[in-house]
Formats: sequence, structure tokens, C-alpha cells
Amino acid sequence: MDFSFTPEQEEMREHVVKLLDDVCPPEYAERCDREAKPPREAYQALAKHGWFGLAIPAEYGGSGGSPIDLAILLEEAGRHFEELGVWLFRTLTYGGYAVLKHGTPEQKKSLLPRVVKGELSFCFGLTEPHSGSDAAALKTRATRDGDDYLINGQKVFTSGMDISDYCLLVARTSTHDKKQQGITNFLVDTKLPGIQVTRIETLGQRSIGTTQVFYSNVRVPASAVLGAVDRGWEGADAYLQYERLCLSAARTGAAMAAFEYALNYAKSREQFGRPIGKFQAISHKLADMKVMLDVSRTLVYRFAWLMSQGKATRHDAAVVKLYTSESYKSVSDLGLQILGGYGYCMEYPMQRFFRDSRLAVIGAGSSEIQRNIIAQGLGL
Repeated sequence: MDFSFTPEQEEMREHVVKLLDDVCPPEYAERCDREAKPPREAYQALAKHGWFGLAIPAEYGGSGGSPIDLAILLEEAGRHFEELGVWLFRTLTYGGYAVLKHGTPEQKKSLLPRVVKGELSFCFGLTEPHSGSDAAALKTRATRDGDDYLINGQKVFTSGMDISDYCLLVARTSTHDKKQQGITNFLVDTKLPGIQVTRIETLGQRSIGTTQVFYSNVRVPASAVLGAVDRGWEGADAYLQYERLCLSAARTGAAMAAFEYALNYAKSREQFGRPIGKFQAISHKLADMKVMLDVSRTLVYRFAWLMSQGKATRHDAAVVKLYTSESYKSVSDLGLQILGGYGYCMEYPMQRFFRDSRLAVIGAGSSEIQRNIIAQGLGL
């Protein structure tokens, strides 16, 4: 495995950094978090400059980039503002990758060019009040009615539903002894009658936030089915693997931003006549943070490389998701400790990293579930 980036990838990183420095400076991210407003301007700027087409083939207007290219983009988006990276990843995963992998020719032709142009935003509806870690125990039902399906049920933690055009909804279409069977994926227009969306107040991730969604006799055409009927769990599992790459890259970028802020603070803040970074108690914290970041980045790009080679496994995805999530939480916690009382003040950004990072070890597959997957891969 070659750990170096190509000249084209280095140039790509420079371009996205320059753009995001301009459209997503720290004060912009802070304002979006404080006012609970999505980073639309930055999101649209990424679309305008063609970044939504990075991983989509040229035949649909994209540039056909690799998983490593995608990791570079998400890492920088996350470093500037994690929620921008998270919003970007949802559209690229559930509107780009999912449609490209399992969409019909008509779905690809209709949706992918619009994803490339940034005209569409996507979210993912999987979790339900009684099916979190046990995701396949979902009860939301889609019943065939002529040429349509009627969807009834409730989803929770459908993040971005209120700002998305489509939701990749996972619903049950038949009952089998094995709960992973009889599940189908649907591309649901979020503005259809019968959909009720309520925003959930959360500790962190307040810019985009999350929602609970009620589906009451929501009629969708059979053409909204993504992939094979009753075989949707296989698709959802594949999308979650792609999600692991994007989220891990974005959160590693956010952890880098938290580290850089804490490091600069430690160099400039003086106590007892010298910068606090000169004290071993502080310098060792920063050293530990640096090690965690280096390992996180190595795991992210190793996983991206495995994906590009078609060798990535569910076990690999769990490893990168577990380590990068736990590291982001630890880096943010240590950063807040370095800032001391100022880290606890809302006017300093470290509290946002601290709040946002707490979700990393819970959402999109908790750390406990990732450890279960890793253990199973070891034959335990």
C-alpha cells in the first residue's frame, strides 16, 4: 500500500481547502451551530465547484474519483465544519453511491446528474423507536397497492429529513423467520402527503440536527423501489460500509481541527511565566492526541484503499468506525481539559467539538456494536 497521495490528489486537496477557507471559516461554523441553521451557503458552494460529482462516473456528469479522493474531500469538509461533511456524505452516499450501485437505468439517469449539480439532498431513514442497534427489527411497513406502495410507520433519528429532497427509506415488505429478509429500500420524496417531520432537540450536531418522522398511508410509486424487493437489507448493509468511510474521514478532520485549536491555545496561553504547553501534563495530552490522529488517518486511508481494491470487509469498516469515533471523542475531551474553564465557555469552539463528538460513539453504529462485529470477525 502506497501512503502517498498523487500530485492530482494533492492539488485536489489544495483546491477544496482554499474553497472551504473562504466559504466555511470558523465563525461561519460557530454561527450555524449557535443558530441551528444548516450550512447552506457552504454546501451550495461545494456543489457549484463540482465536488458533488467527485465519486460519480463521467457518464452522469461526475469525475469518477476513487474512495481515496472521497476521503480527502470528506476529511477537509469535516475539518472546516463536521456537519457540513456529514450533510455532504449523506447526499454522496444515499443519493450517489446507493443509486449508482442498485438503481435502475431510469433512476440513475434521472437522479445522478442532479446529485452532481447539487440540486438534490438525501437522508437515510433506518432507525425506529424500538430498533436502534437491532436495526433489522424495523416495523415500518410498505404494502403493495396496485402500482404503488403505501408506507406506514415511524422513524427516529432521520437526520436531515427536514432539509432533504429524498429519504432512502428502509421498510418491511414481507415477513420471514429471519428478520433481515423481507426488507426493501425506497427513494421517498420527502414532500409527499402523509409525512410528518418533527425536529428533535439534541446536545450536539445542532446545525443540521435530527428528526423523528411519521409515515401515514404515504403513497409511493413502485418505481421508487431501490434494488430488489425483499432484498433491501443487503443494500442497506453496503451503504453503511460506504457511510463508515465518509463519516470516519469527516470526523477525523473534525478531530484535527479540535487538536489544532488546543495546540495553538497551549502555545499562547501562559501560566506561571511560560506557555502551558511547556508543562509535561499538557504536552503529554497533546502528544496522545497527535498519536490518535495519526492512527485515525492511517485507518481511514487504509480503508479507502481497501475499498478501491474491492477488498474492504464489514470487519474493516467496524475497525475504522470504532477507532476514529473513540479518538474524536477523546481528542475533544482532552482539548477541553487543556483550555480549562475557557473550554467550558460557549464562546470558545472546543465545547462544540466536545458536544458533537459525543454522537460519534453512538450514532451510525455504536462503539459496542462495532466491537461485536470485530469480535465476530475474530471467530468469537
